[in-house]
Amino acid sequence: MTTQNDRPQRAGIRREPPPFCEVHVLGTRAITPRMVRVSLSGDDLAGLTVDEPASSVRLLLPDIVRRRLIIPIWNGNRFVFDDGTTPIIRTMTPVNFDAAATRMDLDIVVHRGGAASSWAQSCRPGDEAAISGTARGYAIDSRAPAYVLAGDETALPAIIQIVAGVPAGIPVVALIEAADGAARTDFASRPDLAVRWVVVPPGAVPGAALLPALSDVDMPVGCKVWAAGEAGAMHRVRRHLTDKRGLDRADFTVRGYWKHGR
Repeated sequence: MTTQNDRPQRAGIRREPPPFCEVHVLGTRAITPRMVRVSLSGDDLAGLTVDEPASSVRLLLPDIVRRRLIIPIWNGNRFVFDDGTTPIIRTMTPVNFDAAATRMDLDIVVHRGGAASSWAQSCRPGDEAAISGTARGYAIDSRAPAYVLAGDETALPAIIQIVAGVPAGIPVVALIEAADGAARTDFASRPDLAVRWVVVPPGAVPGAALLPALSDVDMPVGCKVWAAGEAGAMHRVRRHLTDKRGLDRADFTVRGYWKHGR
């Protein structure tokens, strides 16, 4: 006999994500002219764990119309408000997370028209937000002969964390595509790390500079590749790794973080 709890989930019904915990802004500061670090704190952050680099959290922003933070409900497929409207939620890589101190930082790329970008530039100490998470990150293989990491500015926090997690002695190449040279930031110094910045030409599609740079990188047998950024660009990166490089799917992880035009 099958009970209701034994039945498989209906198509389209997703597993309920962790609930949101309320946080408040401690402060902000510019990391580069194109990135703002927002420091957050909240007692419920003590219950979060970040065990792997490139983990993610959901950031819930205050409702624009109501001008206050409202915690949405999960309808089995997505988060919504009671009236059916959709909240503003963005997925972010937490940095400098300290559960004991109940605080975390979020590094947010500044660009025209983005909800999270506008919030990062306008929020003030004491302003409310909420965090849900964390989601699984990236497991580093300490037996890999080399690592190649690639992404745009949105992938910078994750790339920096993976670089820090790769054991010393394993060569790492990090390729970052930026809208302009002002996006450059420092990495922790290690002799086996090569960081290459490429600037996407004005008017070009995301990934226009990243993919050629990736094509020039040597990838020894067994090399691990991690890439993230604009979804269309990552689709092209994935095809390059399989069709041109012949990499086994177990040797690369490619994630679409955002969509051009949205």
